[in-house]
Amino acid sequence: MSISQAAQTDPVLTKIKKDGKLVVGTSADYAPYEFHTTVNGQDKIVGFDIRIAKEIADQLGVKLVVQDMSFDALLGGVKTGKLDLVLAGMSETPERAREVNFSKVYYTDPSVILTKKGQANPINGVQDLPKVTLGAQLTTVQEDAAKAVDPKKVVSLKKMPDLLTQLNQGKVDGLVVSKTIADTYIAQNDAYQIAPVTLPAASASPASIVVPKNAPILLDKVNTILEENVMGKPLAKWRKTAIRQSLAKESFIKKYGPLFWKGTVYTVGLAIIGVFGGIILGTLLALMKLASFRPAKWLAISYIEAVRGVPLLIQVFMVYFGTQLLGLNLSSFAAGAIALFLNSAAYVAEIIRAGIQSVDVGQTEAARSLGFSKFETMRYIILPQAIKNILPALGNEFVTVIKEGSVVSVIGVGELTFQTTVVQGASFKPFVPLVITAAIYFILTFGISRLMGYFEKKLHVTD
Repeated sequence: MSISQAAQTDPVLTKIKKDGKLVVGTSADYAPYEFHTTVNGQDKIVGFDIRIAKEIADQLGVKLVVQDMSFDALLGGVKTGKLDLVLAGMSETPERAREVNFSKVYYTDPSVILTKKGQANPINGVQDLPKVTLGAQLTTVQEDAAKAVDPKKVVSLKKMPDLLTQLNQGKVDGLVVSKTIADTYIAQNDAYQIAPVTLPAASASPASIVVPKNAPILLDKVNTILEENVMGKPLAKWRKTAIRQSLAKESFIKKYGPLFWKGTVYTVGLAIIGVFGGIILGTLLALMKLASFRPAKWLAISYIEAVRGVPLLIQVFMVYFGTQLLGLNLSSFAAGAIALFLNSAAYVAEIIRAGIQSVDVGQTEAARSLGFSKFETMRYIILPQAIKNILPALGNEFVTVIKEGSVVSVIGVGELTFQTTVVQGASFKPFVPLVITAAIYFILTFGISRLMGYFEKKLHVTD
């Protein structure tokens, strides 16, 4: 009997079989474990972790769906049911084990310190460690190893490309990473080297698969697949293939140009949804805040103050994971778009309220004396003049949403900042993608500013 025909099940396994897909979360900026590359002109997440995920999906008889998101959001994805498994070279810790289950270790990778040749503060031995600043990826065993040296001299960041930028600029003297990652960077650029320092054995990375707590049968199946179909020769073969893919040479623009284009489209799409959705809801909130009906007034005030008082990043997580707990399995793009327009609505409401109040009260009195109702007065007399007055502020809000949209990258929305990180991780070039992205953002924001200026002049012709 194949694994997919086993009689036993659990809630997560039942859902996987019912949906016909296995949703696996990862943070695809960690070549050769998992990273983005272009295959036949299409962006694809590859790596030996992804190949393991494909084997598990095949053995379960379902389709593999890979969800790329920030490393520190992966456990939340499992706990809320957004993800069925996590394959991201993650190691078991007592804190994590209280929240999720871990499979058997399928690969152990010792931790080393990656440095640059000829740097100002060389690391030639253990005696140099107290004098240097180390970098490590947030919430990893490498971060624990770096903090064991000196917790006050550790720079912890979410993404490996950001850490590499810190090393290149001399802001840190070394990066505590797994040896596989270090070897891959060294093979790409001979300016890097591994410091001759032996870190504690506890700093090794025993990679396991993350499984939800309520999935004991799925955990058993995953362990069986690892033992029978992954460990040994298959994994060694997949690892060599992944390293070869990560080092493949190709034109930068040809290989990564489609990612920048895709990110730009997503960024503009999110901004349009955020601003126009925000205008609709913001207008309603502004009218409620100006209403004489106290419950509506206080409801609008409460919403505006609550949203403006909470960081957008928290709102994105609340929408993405909160809707899942309510039984709504929203895509990362849908959740990000909803969070943006709900956030934008609070700011647009105040812009529109100020615009309405800037219209002379005599306009209202004149309209009412001519027989207009309150609704007709607001619709035909007040709002058109208010919009004319607030157009520059709405243009600024559009520009702001374009830039703030980068926050949704933490849940795996493929906007411009997310794609920049993807290119950084896949190309081993931490700075060049940033320059390209900055240029794209400038073109977008400058273009919108000029367009809004044109419409503003048109509207003021009648002045």
